[in-house]
Amino acid sequence: MASQAAPGSGATAGPASEISDARARDEPELETSNHILLVFGIMAASLLQILDTTIANVAIPHMQSSLGTTVDGVTWVLTSYIIASAVALPITGWLADRVGSRQLFIFALAGFILASMLCGAAQNLEEMVAFRAMQGVAGGFIMPLSQAFMLDTSKPSRHPQMMALWGMGVVLGPILGPIIGGWLTETANWRWVFYVNVPAGLVTLAILIACLPHRPKIIRRFDMFGFLLLGIALTSLQLLLDRGHQVDWFDATEVWIYTLIMLSAAWMAIVHFTTTDRPLYDRALFADRNLVMSSVLMMLLGVVVFAVMALLPPMLQNLFGYDVIETGIMLAPRGLGVLVSMQMTSILIRRGFDARPLIAAGFVICAWSLYLMAHWSLDITQFHLVSTAIIQGVGMGLVLIPLQVTAFSTLPSRLRTDGSSIINLSRSLGASVGISMMAVLLARNIQISHQDLAGDITSSTGDIIDFSAIEQYQVVGDAAVRLVDLEVNRQAAMIAYLNDFYLIMWLTLLVAPLAFLIKPVALPQGDLPPPGE
Repeated sequence: MASQAAPGSGATAGPASEISDARARDEPELETSNHILLVFGIMAASLLQILDTTIANVAIPHMQSSLGTTVDGVTWVLTSYIIASAVALPITGWLADRVGSRQLFIFALAGFILASMLCGAAQNLEEMVAFRAMQGVAGGFIMPLSQAFMLDTSKPSRHPQMMALWGMGVVLGPILGPIIGGWLTETANWRWVFYVNVPAGLVTLAILIACLPHRPKIIRRFDMFGFLLLGIALTSLQLLLDRGHQVDWFDATEVWIYTLIMLSAAWMAIVHFTTTDRPLYDRALFADRNLVMSSVLMMLLGVVVFAVMALLPPMLQNLFGYDVIETGIMLAPRGLGVLVSMQMTSILIRRGFDARPLIAAGFVICAWSLYLMAHWSLDITQFHLVSTAIIQGVGMGLVLIPLQVTAFSTLPSRLRTDGSSIINLSRSLGASVGISMMAVLLARNIQISHQDLAGDITSSTGDIIDFSAIEQYQVVGDAAVRLVDLEVNRQAAMIAYLNDFYLIMWLTLLVAPLAFLIKPVALPQGDLPPPGE
């Protein structure tokens, strides 16, 4: 069978014929009894996984006191999930071929539900970290499988719509996570951050068992050496990014160890994948220009956009005094912008519009929103927050859908799960790198700005406080000095956030032209009515 041929065998006629036949027929690769219900189940599964990447963040202080651990110790609750998910992603394609995509998806969701229940019942840090790692492995399988099934069970002409729906979970998850997590922590208990997955997950599991179609199994030899090298590289990178800011980065030996291990494992993995007969990833994946460029752009999107989504909540809470729920409400309009632009973009692509200008325009619009954010002050109103969020959401929607559609437009269906794992891994790594990079620059700029502002405060500064005679006021004088220092800290932090926004803006503009390196593709219009009808 062509699907069982060794990777890198050079047989190109089969995949090309497969793609052209599918387009000509405009039929889904896999039939299902109830497509609408299945789409709902797939969306629910992917949203549960995305939510759990951020929903536990708000509950960390409560976990720390309940589990009796330190600040450094409790951060492993987040780190273990991220590392386990990143390591599980590369093996998804091979495992789906080996045991069957349907079986793996169902087992992964069942494992995710079980791990969530165990996390809620954990009595100490060791149990929590172990159960979160288990949850991360199951969650790592869910995302590429959900994306592949959304495509395989839909007509090619409907792929833009399906990617629009699937992309909503990617965008809304990080926004809704802190809101739901904060509400559950305040109204119930931090354990309900995990328990909430159980009832929602069981309903989703029932839908998948009833509607998820079978895909033929394929016998593939597992590249254990390549997987170990890639797993070591990914684990070292995640540890470097998560631990770096806690141990002062390259001033610590620990960070140098992570860096050397990551670079060594990554280099060995590249050499191995390019020379071995049967690598972990079929080399046909990296010969597909659209998949490669989409992965690169998705990684850059994670760096420049998802970093902003990590910067805004602490800024709104620490500098503007919003609580967790209010912060979520201020960020939610971004989802509205994404929803509108995704639907508009999916229609344009189905009508044959070139995806490349849409992607470039999306990055430019994101850069415009960042330009507006870089001119914020501590006196901005809610209108500025909401309007900027909507603009940024429109830009993100213009990027995500064309990027997802073009990534799979020239890829054979047998490689979709592997391709999806690469896309999701790229996005995850980009987000991790972007968040860590912006956090480092934020901390550094706060210190620099504080020194600059504090140096301008002298005994002759202003008319509010006479610093030359402050000592005679004793306690009141000390309180006045602390009040001034508090305002200096606040102003310094705002300047640091603005500097981050400026940097991300320029990075976003530099990324935009890369969209034109993607190969233009045309999707079948299917049953879409022509313009004007």
